Amino acid sequence: MSNIPDTLQTLDAGDHTYHYYSLAQAAKQLGNIDRLPKTLKTLLENQLRFGNDESVSLEDLQALVDWQKEGKSTREIGYRPARVLMQDFTGVPGVVDLASMRAAVEKLGEDPARINPLSPVDLVIDHSVMVDKFGNPAAFQANVDIEMQRNRERYEFLRWGQQAFDNFSVVPPGTGICHQVNLEYLGRTVWTKEEDGKTFAYPDTLVGTDSHTTMINGLGVLGWGVGGIEAEAAMLGQPVSMLIPEVVGFKLTGKLREGITATDLVLTVTQMLRSKGVVGKFVEFYGDGLKDLPLADRATIANMAPEYGATCGFFPVDEETLNYLRLTGREDDHLELVEAYSKAQGLWREPGDEPVFSDTLQLDMSEVEASLAGPKRPQDRVALQDMKSTFAKLMAEDAKSSSSTARGKLKSEGGGQTAVGADRSQETRPFAHHSSQNVELDGNAFDLDPGAVVIAAITSCTNTSNPSVMMAAGLVARKAREKGLSTQPWVKTSLAPGSKVVTDYLEAGGFTDDLNALGFNLVGYGCTTCIGNSGPLPAEIEKAVESGDLTVASVLSGNRNFEGRVHPLVKTNWLASPPLVVAYALAGNVQCDLSQDALGSDSDGNPVYLKDIWPSQAEIAEAVAKVDTAMFRKEYAEVFEGDEVWKAINVPESKVYQWPDSTYIQHPPFFEGMGREPDAIEDVANARVLAMLGDSVTTDHISPAGSIKADSPAGRYLQEHGVKPLDFNSYGSRRGNHEVMMRGTFANVRIQNEMLDGVVGGETRHVPSGEQMPIYDAAMKYAEEGTPLVVIAGKEYGTGSSRDWAAKGTRLLGVRAVLAESFERIHRSNLIGMGVVPLQFPEGESRKSLGLTGDEEVSIAGLADLTPGGNVKVIIKGADGEKSVDAKCRIDTANELAYYRHGGILHYVLRKMIGAA
Repeated sequence: MSNIPDTLQTLDAGDHTYHYYSLAQAAKQLGNIDRLPKTLKTLLENQLRFGNDESVSLEDLQALVDWQKEGKSTREIGYRPARVLMQDFTGVPGVVDLASMRAAVEKLGEDPARINPLSPVDLVIDHSVMVDKFGNPAAFQANVDIEMQRNRERYEFLRWGQQAFDNFSVVPPGTGICHQVNLEYLGRTVWTKEEDGKTFAYPDTLVGTDSHTTMINGLGVLGWGVGGIEAEAAMLGQPVSMLIPEVVGFKLTGKLREGITATDLVLTVTQMLRSKGVVGKFVEFYGDGLKDLPLADRATIANMAPEYGATCGFFPVDEETLNYLRLTGREDDHLELVEAYSKAQGLWREPGDEPVFSDTLQLDMSEVEASLAGPKRPQDRVALQDMKSTFAKLMAEDAKSSSSTARGKLKSEGGGQTAVGADRSQETRPFAHHSSQNVELDGNAFDLDPGAVVIAAITSCTNTSNPSVMMAAGLVARKAREKGLSTQPWVKTSLAPGSKVVTDYLEAGGFTDDLNALGFNLVGYGCTTCIGNSGPLPAEIEKAVESGDLTVASVLSGNRNFEGRVHPLVKTNWLASPPLVVAYALAGNVQCDLSQDALGSDSDGNPVYLKDIWPSQAEIAEAVAKVDTAMFRKEYAEVFEGDEVWKAINVPESKVYQWPDSTYIQHPPFFEGMGREPDAIEDVANARVLAMLGDSVTTDHISPAGSIKADSPAGRYLQEHGVKPLDFNSYGSRRGNHEVMMRGTFANVRIQNEMLDGVVGGETRHVPSGEQMPIYDAAMKYAEEGTPLVVIAGKEYGTGSSRDWAAKGTRLLGVRAVLAESFERIHRSNLIGMGVVPLQFPEGESRKSLGLTGDEEVSIAGLADLTPGGNVKVIIKGADGEKSVDAKCRIDTANELAYYRHGGILHYVLRKMIGAA
């Protein structure tokens, strides 16, 4: 557009000349931007570069510059990331949707090949490997073989997508976790593109279909997680609609003390930021403490942005960024470009930088102490020395709770955990503590006590990307082995590195044999325990836990420990550094105070304490020095090739997918009956409440996740289609089959629908019959009756991972609207993307203040006349009469409103691509 400043400039780096859109030139017209946060400078460059598009205006640019005046803005902008990152759980349904769009385009008489990603897309298969086998040298190959057998139908589909779509790459299974592969290989910090004979340079930016996409912010790359629906739109050329965010500055000073790990630091930062309140905001780290903070530590902190609630946690580019790019095998020419471009654009961190921020907080890293987090939220940090007393307090609180209908129901359901979605002020304490159980396992007889660590897992991109904590784990294992210590026999141990490079450097450090000796054998390269792929416990352990109703524990080096996530029988889950994971495997119980209690005895019978086997910083540094560039170049030389099994997968050649008879991949109904023009929006009349939920309902509890129960609606469906329970696999692996996924929506065993007193799990009451039934069955019954549905909830609805099926399943169950006290950012966006309107109670109003029971009829007026952020009237009719509230429509932007009016973001994009929108 003519009113956008002409800022195109050139710079030389290495032997190349690059064109770029200069922020310094823009500042001459728009105003000084020296103290604008570097995240917002990146957004400003994005607007300049797409200034010839109708979605960008001079006012958008000025709003970003003027942000400095108040540290906030109400301006909406359209942001176009350079690329998209997917993992296979969320990526499969994304590719299913693209395949379905091609079928819809063909049905409308257009060329299906017009549907292709317009931005580069990398899909990394990392979420499918499970810890079926462990504790022996054959575990890795056995788990890989099982993974390929379980997921062959999915992998055939992804191989089809790899050859059918342009601009789409797949990293095969057994390579690593998408965020670590992104950090070590895919990320560039500065992106380049050839256009009209010129090479353009611009910031590497992305969105990803996983919350922890934020890890790449450690490399100075602006990126965050979005729903699969929004990511699909981004890769199809649509801008990510967003309000210019508040940016909270987090100043780091000092250095970590001896014996303190990056994990301890990140758990401290997570607690501080979650307490501060940064949901929906950018966090940008600054301060001279950054000069001594290794990039792997930065990435560890950036990874946890979803846990502290921020959109992203960004670290600016500096010398350490270049050091890491060099270490991981990026070419010298590219390093020269990164430095020259970052300095030219004011994106380089200079000593003493003090940008303008919306708010700030500060941490002296010398004050960080050894920590874990749990038992069910990542932000609930517990000092190592307080672990024993914390667990004892949990047990004591439970002992005070009287037996109730709820507890009886919990036990009958095979669990003992508090339901998520229940009223927290009236919750039943989750920690049962029945008697110890005698167990015989593999020739060992022992008592399994409350607090027993039954899972000790070195897992997840958060920590396995970090050589310092991984080498520390190896050193702890070596020292423990030298002392004659061994892992307790009831502990399921596993090592799932984030990339093959980790295996190389553990081997170079000489730690492989030490870890193997303690049972931390390689089980696979993938997310495993952190996403619920911990696999089964030994049958004898599961029987003991259930028989004794024992509160047992997992200790994992992950980023998520939500209820029911790691394993349905493990009620307390603790996040910890890899070396502490090893230590707890040795101790065998979280009721051991590792700060002063002995881990065990050496070969002479002398007690061995944690301090006796904990490595010094010098020892860790010596081990980390063995990590070299050759390792990265070797492992990423053929990253997209895969092994012989992957290469041998049959790939049908066709533009339009020929949908097989599969229980993994099904043609979804989202585009059925779709015309070139959208239907008129109708108000909601006399809807029924499908579920009424409390605070902090996560997408883990809405979206199908984890194992599939044989007697659940999804389990019954699979059995009706000839699948035996042994072959169910997980919900995540079946995300390409809407029939399975809609049956698993709201089916989590821990969720509590307040319409049913004391009942835990995915049940509801059908109104007016009063019959209790699974939520899916009730939704189908309402559909037969022609009754629309709504969901009512409390605060922070939809927190957690960016699970698109939490929105897709909601839509397929017939839900027209969700009325909640507040929403998490990604899920709110996803609901709109599926044509479900998010409505927010007025301040001070809630389901409680209105005395709702879930038996009411709900009508919503004014949907045809929606405006972004406007109000709609919600009329609620119950036994006590009629009441109404003016709910705020959480469709926040004009783009979101357009998506909603088209029935969803994909419908809008499809119509636009064929010229019908």
